[in-house]
Amino acid sequence: MFKNLFILLFFSFIATQSFAQKQKNIEIKDSGAFGSIDEEKFPGARILTRSDAGQVHVYHDGIDMWCDQAVVYGKENFVEAYGNVLMKQGDTIQMVAKYAEYSGKTQLAVAKGEVVLTEPSSTLTTEKLFFDRTKQQAFYNDFGKVVRDSSGTITSTVGRYYMQKKKYRFLNTVELVNPEYTLTTNQLDFYSESGHAYMYGPSTIVGETSTIYCERGFYDTNEDTGYFIKNSKIDYDNRQVVGDSMYFDRKIDFASATNNITITDTINNSIIRGHYAEVYKAKDSAFVTKRALAVSLQENDSIYLHADTLMVTGKENHRITRAFRNAKLYKSDVSGKADSIHVNHQTGLTQLINLSQSSSQEAFATKRRPILWNLKNQMTGDTIHLKSNPDTEKIDSLIVFENAFMISKDTLSDDGYSQIKGKRLIGLFDTENQLKNVNIYKNAESIFYMRDENDELVGIDKARSANIEMVFSNGDIDMYKRILNPEAKTFPEEEFPKNSKKLVGFDWREDERPLNVEDLFKDDPPLELVKINGLEPFVPEEEFFDKALLDRVEKADEEAKPKIRVSGITSETNEPEPKASRQIPKKILKQPKLVPAIKASSKDEE
Repeated sequence: MFKNLFILLFFSFIATQSFAQKQKNIEIKDSGAFGSIDEEKFPGARILTRSDAGQVHVYHDGIDMWCDQAVVYGKENFVEAYGNVLMKQGDTIQMVAKYAEYSGKTQLAVAKGEVVLTEPSSTLTTEKLFFDRTKQQAFYNDFGKVVRDSSGTITSTVGRYYMQKKKYRFLNTVELVNPEYTLTTNQLDFYSESGHAYMYGPSTIVGETSTIYCERGFYDTNEDTGYFIKNSKIDYDNRQVVGDSMYFDRKIDFASATNNITITDTINNSIIRGHYAEVYKAKDSAFVTKRALAVSLQENDSIYLHADTLMVTGKENHRITRAFRNAKLYKSDVSGKADSIHVNHQTGLTQLINLSQSSSQEAFATKRRPILWNLKNQMTGDTIHLKSNPDTEKIDSLIVFENAFMISKDTLSDDGYSQIKGKRLIGLFDTENQLKNVNIYKNAESIFYMRDENDELVGIDKARSANIEMVFSNGDIDMYKRILNPEAKTFPEEEFPKNSKKLVGFDWREDERPLNVEDLFKDDPPLELVKINGLEPFVPEEEFFDKALLDRVEKADEEAKPKIRVSGITSETNEPEPKASRQIPKKILKQPKLVPAIKASSKDEE
C-alpha cells in the first residue's frame, strides 16, 4: 500500500513540474517581509507580512503587486493581498485598493475597497473592480467614477475599460459632469486619450445656454463640439432646432442641421422649416435654405414665407426675417412674390424688393417686379411695402414705389382688365385685410370697365390725370376720382380700340399667384437631400465575463481540487471552496454539473 502511495505522489509531483513549465507561477520578491504558515486558516498557503524594510512584493508575468500582507497559495498559483495594495502593469497602469486577489492561472485580478485605477489620461474609482489581464480589460458593476481633467467627471452603474484602445464603455445611469454642461445617457463610449464620447439611446447635454437631446450622437469633450443623428434637437432659450443630423459648437454657440429641419420660436410664435440650417445663439440669427419656409402662426390665419434662402436675425423683440431668391408669401387674403422679402417684426414692415442677379445662368435669375395680390387685385412696382400692426398683425397699408401698376380682371368679359398705373401707389386696408382706399400719384393712367347695378357693361373708360383716388368694396371699385388735369373718354365696348385695351407695362401674372401653401414651391428646382454619413452603427461586444474567461476560471477551479487515487477510485477531499471563481457574480457562473443524489448536501440542493 505504501509503495502504491509513493508511486502516486511521485507522478503527481512530475505532473506538477510539467504544468509549471507551461504556466508561470507567482513569484515572491525579496523585500524583507516576514513569512509564516497557518494551515488552519490558510491551508497550503504561505503568509507574508511587511517589515520595516518595506511592503510585501509579489510578481507575475509583467505585473507587480505590493501590500502589507499577502497570502500566497502556491498550488493554485493564487494570491490574496491585504492593506495598502498597489498593482502596477508596466509604466502606465496602476491600481490601488484595500484588498486584492489575483490568479496566475486565470490572470483575473479582483480589487475591493476604495479602488483607484490610474492610466495616463484618466482615473477610475470604484468599490470593486475586475481586471482581466488576458483581454486587458477592467470592469465594475456597482457604480464607478472616471475623472479626466479637461472632460469632467463620468459616473455610471456599470463600466468597462479597454486598455489597448484607451476606451471606456459606461452603462446605466451615465452622467458626465463638466463645468460647462452635464451629459446624461444610457450608454457612453469614451476614449480617454482623445476625449471623444459616443452616445447611445436617449441622451441629453444641458448647458447654461442650450439643451441638446439625441438618441445617437458624438461629442468631442476637448473641442466642445458634437454631432447628433437620431431624433436630435437643440433648445436655445425660447428657440428649438430639430433635424435629421446636427452639428454643435459650444464655444461659439453655433449649431447646424441637415434634412427635415424645424426651428420653433416660442416668443414670436413662428416656425421655420428647410433642409439645411445654421443657428448662432449669441447673434440671435438663423440661416435656412433648401425649400426654406417660415410660418408666422396667427390665431385664425397664418402667414407663410418661402424662398431659396431665409435669414432671421435679432433679439426676439427686434427680429428681422429676410427671404432671398424667388421669395414668396402667402396668406388666405394676401399673397406676394419678389426677388427678396424683408420683414421687420417689431415695426410690422414687410418689403418686397428687386435684387439684381449676378448671373443669368442661376436659378430664378429672370428679373420680375415685386408683385402683390389682394382678392381680385394685382399690384406691381419696383418696390412694395406692406405695413402691419405688430400686435394684431392686421395689414394697415401698402406703398408701391416707382412704376406702380394695379390690375383687376373684369370677370364678365374674356379679355377685359381694369388698370391703373402711375409713379406711386398708396393703399389702406380695412379690418378684414381688404383694400378699401387706393391713391395713385403722378402721371396716373387708367382703364375701367364700367357696369351698372345689373352688371351690364356701360362702357370702357380710359383717362389720364395727375392723381387718382379710389374706394373699394369687396375687391370691386366702388368709387374713383381723378384729381388735377383729367383727360377722360368713355367708349362703347365695340368702339374701344383693341390695341388700347392694355396700358404700357401691362403684365398679368395670375399663373404665378400662390393659392395655397403648396403653390409656394411649384417652380422650385428638384430637391435632392444629402445622404447623412458619420457615425457607425452600434456593434455589441463580448461580455466581460465571456466564455473564454469562464472556461479559464472553471479549469482553475477543477485543478485546485485535491484528488487522491486509491484502488482506481478518485475521491475529493473536503477542502475550502475553490478561489478562482468566488468573486464572479453567481448568476454569471455556469450551472454546476449534476452529481448523484447520494452525494448532494442540503446546501447543494438549494
